[in-house]
Amino acid sequence: MPLPYRRLVVKIGSNVLTQANGLPDEARMSELVDQIVGLKNQGCEVILVSSGAVAAGRSLITLSPKADAVRSRQLLAAVGQVKLLSLYAALLAPHGLLGAQVLVTKEDFRDRQHYQNMQNCFQELLQQNVIPIVNENDVISVTELMFTDNDELAGLVASMLNADALLILSNVDGIFDGDPARPGAKVIRHIAPADTGFAEFVTATRSQFGRGGMLTKCSIAHKVARLGISVHIANGKTPDILPGILAETAISTWFQPSKRASGTKKWLAHAQTAQATVHVNAGARAALLAAGQATSLLPVGVVRIEGEFQKGDLVRLVEENGHALGFGLAEYGADKARERLGQHGQRPLVHYDYLFLTLDT
Repeated sequence: MPLPYRRLVVKIGSNVLTQANGLPDEARMSELVDQIVGLKNQGCEVILVSSGAVAAGRSLITLSPKADAVRSRQLLAAVGQVKLLSLYAALLAPHGLLGAQVLVTKEDFRDRQHYQNMQNCFQELLQQNVIPIVNENDVISVTELMFTDNDELAGLVASMLNADALLILSNVDGIFDGDPARPGAKVIRHIAPADTGFAEFVTATRSQFGRGGMLTKCSIAHKVARLGISVHIANGKTPDILPGILAETAISTWFQPSKRASGTKKWLAHAQTAQATVHVNAGARAALLAAGQATSLLPVGVVRIEGEFQKGDLVRLVEENGHALGFGLAEYGADKARERLGQHGQRPLVHYDYLFLTLDT
């Protein structure tokens, strides 16, 4: 009995789609597209987050080793994205399927209006049986505007679209209980929502062609699973890996999901830029983090407010020492909040329904 996933985000990493010489592995792309078509035929909706634009660019243009690294990446991505999408289009066409290019930046997820516009676009593509093919817009995403890597982007897309599962395809079988190169190292098959000890096994080394590494994958997978979405990390070079994950016959690491979070909480989980910072005392921190309780942030627990905000603005919550707690949407403006600072019997500054705690389990 296959896993009951209907909406899937499939992330394919650079090391899966790239040959040892740095050029695109078109045979691998063809195999993976055939597997995606198989999932579609089983009734699944598939959103593809695909790396590989820079590798595709390398196959078309040769740059001087002395060229500026950032500009070179922009150029290779701009040229390569056209080829990458052309390859996908050619592979999907015999199956009567269309792919759609969706290029995004981090800013698109920070702004609520952009977020909802993007969400609507994805929903329409899926409704029309089109496969969205998502990548970071490397042409304009440089330095602080960049995602950590496409694992982060895939996690954001899975959260935004309320996916049932995120399948991260890398060049390893999953998370190992030690150095994968050592004899006897085994894949950790199951990671529960409260498990955090797996991080000690993970090396911070980055992959050959991608920007991220297994540590990033673990961090993203854990966050996405906490929002109620299953995450599987598996080897994209294993034959029939996608149907194998769904049939539970393939080796992978499964991050078990917590209960489903609301759409607003999913957006808040990935928020990074807030209008202002709200400092809370130890009592408020303890109440917010108490297991099994739905607690709002009350003014009595607020000790200081930095910056200005209006009702509905995104605010960052921190402890008195500045340690990050989470994000929330303000129920009223900064002026009223300052008037009610430390007072009992006042309306919540941030309601539980519009609050996401980074330490929440």
